Amino acid sequence: MHIENATVLITGANRGIGQAFAREALARGARKVYAAARDPASITLAGVEAVALDVTKPEQVAAAAARCSDVTLLVNNAGIALMGDFLADGAVEAARAQLETNYFGPLLLARAFAPVLKAHGGGAILNVLSVASWISSPVLAVYGSSKSAAWSLTNGLRHALRAQGTQVLGLHMGFVDTDLARGIEMPKSTPEEIVRAAFDGLAAGAEEVLGDALTRQVKQGLSAEPGVYLAEIRR
Repeated sequence: MHIENATVLITGANRGIGQAFAREALARGARKVYAAARDPASITLAGVEAVALDVTKPEQVAAAAARCSDVTLLVNNAGIALMGDFLADGAVEAARAQLETNYFGPLLLARAFAPVLKAHGGGAILNVLSVASWISSPVLAVYGSSKSAAWSLTNGLRHALRAQGTQVLGLHMGFVDTDLARGIEMPKSTPEEIVRAAFDGLAAGAEEVLGDALTRQVKQGLSAEPGVYLAEIRR
């Protein structure tokens, strides 16, 4: 699917990767870009239409689908990251919060917009995932479990929506220079690099985009001993 003349809805579009998605969609000739955020006043990018949307609230998701009934590309970008492992204080609460946003959010959006996309010939869904879908470390353990769930959701949606002609793409990446990764001392991609790779993959008909070298390395080594790749990441 190409971005030119598409109508795009991007969740979590007020900053970071979401804002980069909105900017690149405009640059590639999108017909309209809906930029969604919990606080629409936080959308500052010119040329987009701000939409109030908390992806954890079904009534707001339904309202967005009714308002944005011309969407041909849904970008499920909204996400949260709470660092820590499964035995830390507050781990259960952190898991619930991250699953609500990182898993149930995209699920609600996909269900609400599937009929909209079908009405416009199929369109596409792009889910923003993570290299943490495939590996675990103490700092990312709980977060990674929510992204693993979102990866499984993405694969399931691909099968469920194939008959209506909807392309479903999973975007995996390592660390990106955004507020989400602030304080993590690791090499980081820019949001713009990740977004360009995602839209190029979408145009090529891809089902999966590996946005950086770390992600490609980890994906290649999924059949190897996990400790090898965890040690590499910690260097």
